[in-house]
Amino acid sequence: MSKRINRREFFVNIGISAAGIVLGSNILGCSPAKKQASSYNLMDEVMKYRKIDAHAHVHLGHGGPEAQIEYADRLGIDKLIISKPITRGKGTPEEFRESNNIIIESVRQFPDRCIGQFTLVPTYQKESLEEIDRCVDMGLVGLKAYTQVKINDPLFYPIVEKCIDLKMIVFLHAECELGVGGYRMKYDIKKRPNASIPEDFVDIAKRYPEAIFQWAHIGGGGDWEYMCKALQNSPNVYVDTSGSNNEENMIDFALKYLGEDRMLFGSDSSYYQGVGKILASNLNDSQKRKVFFENYNNILRKAGNNVA
Repeated sequence: MSKRINRREFFVNIGISAAGIVLGSNILGCSPAKKQASSYNLMDEVMKYRKIDAHAHVHLGHGGPEAQIEYADRLGIDKLIISKPITRGKGTPEEFRESNNIIIESVRQFPDRCIGQFTLVPTYQKESLEEIDRCVDMGLVGLKAYTQVKINDPLFYPIVEKCIDLKMIVFLHAECELGVGGYRMKYDIKKRPNASIPEDFVDIAKRYPEAIFQWAHIGGGGDWEYMCKALQNSPNVYVDTSGSNNEENMIDFALKYLGEDRMLFGSDSSYYQGVGKILASNLNDSQKRKVFFENYNNILRKAGNNVA
């Protein structure tokens, strides 16, 4: 009579760990060559690459910088580009100064891990320009804005011009009408009429070819195929790979239309997904190093803020 074994014993006997059934070495039908897969260590692959997270936040529903540093430590993220844009309220100067003070304090708390970006609302033109000066003096290195004003609105022109002079990136939240669960939808502005869509980025990038723009979260729920095609001929627009949506082929599609030098690794607080989608792509080793670290570091280098 054969011995009955429980489920745990069964998995142990066929060499499958609880962490990864797909790495089992003795599943019926597997060739001997596939047995080598069980020796693959995912975390070795994760920690192989230096990383700059081009889209991180603090005190935006995800805890203070301590929470972000903990994730960064687990995933080998050297630097977090942190911001706290105004997502609620009127976006008054008092509100965006308060947000920027939080970022300034977070950078002081973790100077070796956090790189800060300021936020503003171009509706308040004079106050926004003054705030840029204050924040740059306090060590912040770029702009992250939300959806109060379109990126190609004339209100943004003086701000973009100032960022050009400072050789700093202009980073804006992009908008799509998300369905339930955040599945892919076309870009539109029903909920936020002043939000920016791909055509707005194309327009401002053409007006200011010397500026540096960042399109937020390719995995943020919008039609990323459409976005990549729309931005294909706007070489001064970079895209970050962040977002909680992880459709197959997203990274490879972006590589095809945008190239390896215009893609920036980001999490937008989806840390494991953010790292995983790069590792799961068909990017080669050199391309992964560019996306994870080198591309953003080259942007920082323009103003002398690069990571050693």
